Amino acid sequence: MTTTPPADTAAPTRRERQRQATYDEIVEVSRRLMPSGEVLSLRAVAAEMGMTAPALYRYVDSYQELLLLVCRSIFRDVVETLVAARDRQPADDPAAQILAAAIAFRQWALSHREEFGLLFANPATGNDGEPDEGVVAFSAFFGDIYRDLWARYRFPIPTDDELDPDVLAALMSQRGAGTLPCDFPGMPIGLSWVFIRAWARLYGTVTLEVFKHMDVGVIGSAALFRAMLEDNARDLAFDDDWPRLQAMMSEELNRTVDRSDTAAT
Repeated sequence: MTTTPPADTAAPTRRERQRQATYDEIVEVSRRLMPSGEVLSLRAVAAEMGMTAPALYRYVDSYQELLLLVCRSIFRDVVETLVAARDRQPADDPAAQILAAAIAFRQWALSHREEFGLLFANPATGNDGEPDEGVVAFSAFFGDIYRDLWARYRFPIPTDDELDPDVLAALMSQRGAGTLPCDFPGMPIGLSWVFIRAWARLYGTVTLEVFKHMDVGVIGSAALFRAMLEDNARDLAFDDDWPRLQAMMSEELNRTVDRSDTAAT
C-alpha cells in the first residue's frame, strides 16, 4: 500500500516536496468532488487533476487507499472542530466540554453531509485491520474528556458481573487485542460500555438528522438532539450542574449553522 512518505528529521528534498504536494492535491480534489455529486473514483480524481489514471496509481494503489487518505484528512478537520468547541469551555469543566463537543459534531455533520457519510459508512482501517490514525484521534478526543468526567462525577458504571456475558467477552477480547477504541487502561471495562452507549445515542441521533430521516421540525428545533444529550447527562450524573449546562447548550446550538441544509425531504 502506498502511503504518505514518513516524516524525516532531514529537510525534505525537492522530489519529496513535490510528491507530498501531489498527495495533498489528491485529497483536496477528492473532497471537492464529493459535494458536487460526482462519483468519487480514481478516474474522476485523475481527470480533475489533469492526470491519467495510471499516473495516479503511482501515488494511490487502490480506491480503498484513496478512501483512507480522504477519511484521514476529514477526521483531522473534525477533531480540530471538536477541539475548538472544547476549548471554548473552562478546562476544569468536562461536562461543558463534552456537551460543546457533541453540539459541534452535530453542526459539522449537518453542514458536511457527504463527508459525514464517507467517514461513518466505511471502516477506516489499514491493511492490518487496525483502526486508522484518524479513528484513533477521534476516539481519544472523547476518551480524554470521559476520564475527566469520571474523575469529577463518579457516575455509576456496571461491574463485570452486571455486564451481559457476551458484551463483557467482546470488550475484554478487544482490550486484549488493543483494538478497543474507547479503552481506559487501569479502569473497569464498564467505563468503556458507558462510553459506547453514549456514543451510540449521539451517533444515531446525528445520523437520523444528517440523512433526513426525521421531520424538519424535529431536526430544526434540535428537540431530539437535546433529549439525547439529556439522556447522556443523566447517565453521567450531571444532576445539579444540569441547569447551568442547559444554558451553555442553548448558546452553543445558536452558533452559526447551515440551517438551510437541515430541511427534511
